[in-house]
Amino acid sequence: MTYSWVNSAEILGSDLPLELSGTGNRRAVLMAALREAVRSGRLAPGTRLPPYRSLAADLGLARNTVADAYAELVAEGWLAARQGSGTRVAERAAPVTPVHRPRTPERAARPVHDLVQGQPDPSVFPRTAWLASARRAIAAAPNDAFGPGDPHGRPELRRALAGYLARVRGVRASPERVVLCSGAAHGLRLLADVLGGPWAAEEYGLPFHRGLLAAHGVGTRPLGVDGDGARVDGLTRRDRAVLLTPAHQFPTGGPLHPARRAAVVDWARSTGGLVVEDDYDGEFRYDRQPVGAVQGLDPEHVVLLGSVSKSLSPGLRIGWMVLPQRLVAPVVAAKGEREQWSSATEQLTLADFVESGAYDRQVRRMRQRHRRRRDQLVAALERRAPHVRVTGIAAGLHAVLELPPGTERSVVRAAAWQGLAVEGLADYRHPGATPCPVADVTPYAGGSGTRPHPGPGPAKDASDADAGVRDGLVVGYATPAEHAYPEALEALCRALPPG
Repeated sequence: MTYSWVNSAEILGSDLPLELSGTGNRRAVLMAALREAVRSGRLAPGTRLPPYRSLAADLGLARNTVADAYAELVAEGWLAARQGSGTRVAERAAPVTPVHRPRTPERAARPVHDLVQGQPDPSVFPRTAWLASARRAIAAAPNDAFGPGDPHGRPELRRALAGYLARVRGVRASPERVVLCSGAAHGLRLLADVLGGPWAAEEYGLPFHRGLLAAHGVGTRPLGVDGDGARVDGLTRRDRAVLLTPAHQFPTGGPLHPARRAAVVDWARSTGGLVVEDDYDGEFRYDRQPVGAVQGLDPEHVVLLGSVSKSLSPGLRIGWMVLPQRLVAPVVAAKGEREQWSSATEQLTLADFVESGAYDRQVRRMRQRHRRRRDQLVAALERRAPHVRVTGIAAGLHAVLELPPGTERSVVRAAAWQGLAVEGLADYRHPGATPCPVADVTPYAGGSGTRPHPGPGPAKDASDADAGVRDGLVVGYATPAEHAYPEALEALCRALPPG
């Protein structure tokens, strides 16, 4: 039922009436009136609103109607509620000057705070150490480094990476199996061209990766994800490859369970499929030593993708693939006759940076920095929003905050009102995923030791609930500059729903 009505109430004895009019349910009309009062400046930032019981009595509304309206406006960022101080107009809810034309993306204000995942703070790039490596590398470079580039990549960097990955990530590879690329996305494009499709992919992951595979004619179907990582027992014999983030599932944050690591390798051996391991932040584990790469279990059936985008800078555009022997020639052929993507001098510089120990020092520095950032996030939530839980392992450059069901969109809107750029978990969900995913073809029969694939019906336990639709925020805690991070956390806490 809808209503058309007019009423008014004094706001804490002021002479500013709250006019309620319009057609719709009473909660929606009340929320629209309060938004308009804030937007126009009639309710200034910091103004205390009456208790919901008092306002309900003044307006002749049910108490629950007013309480629900207050809660929704708090979640959206128009109001702020703190225990002991009542409900007030949010401090950052400044009046918006009315305009007579629609706002376009070009006119939209830039966020004040950035907690979008994806890159480290660019101010911490090791300029001095990088410059020293560049000078040494160019001075010692052979003449052929300044000629047409080999699509395999510079041998100096391939040797350095083979040694580093064996030592740090447990990778089994000779330099001849390392092919350089301009990043993980470039590596995926090359593999898509060589392998074709279809592929399986985790139901939560980068939409950009799924999109570029689709652009190269490779469709993906989702594999469920729970607290033990991807549900690899959903793989089929028709899948040419599976794209996984086993060290730290992106973005939900769990590692792939040891039984599932073994099971996915068994699947690849039995079916001739390929495991594509995106090792995007494998070095950044904070509560223990990082788990070794799946590639170490079977180098002939696993491709390891990596880059310096998280440890140094995405602007360097240097990545690598550690390939099964049979794929080296086809992938190099797909790259072309000459290197077109990465500068030879930057490859030589990175080789020196790794060999000199500067890369290890940079990773240790970034690991300490990111761990401190994550600890600050957890501490801020414990103080300001103890009902919001950080999920996943202590690793990487981002964390997922678990939200109450049905609140994700309103929290993202509230964050935008606070001048905060942050993304919802739904942005990363595979469009083909279902609350309880079931393979539409006969599953691969192997994989003993993994959990059964969920069937239709409601979730029965926490792991099944994880496989369904989840509400959450993906918080990139590595992105802001050091001085800006505390304010970004404050804005985040203001945007979260009350407990």
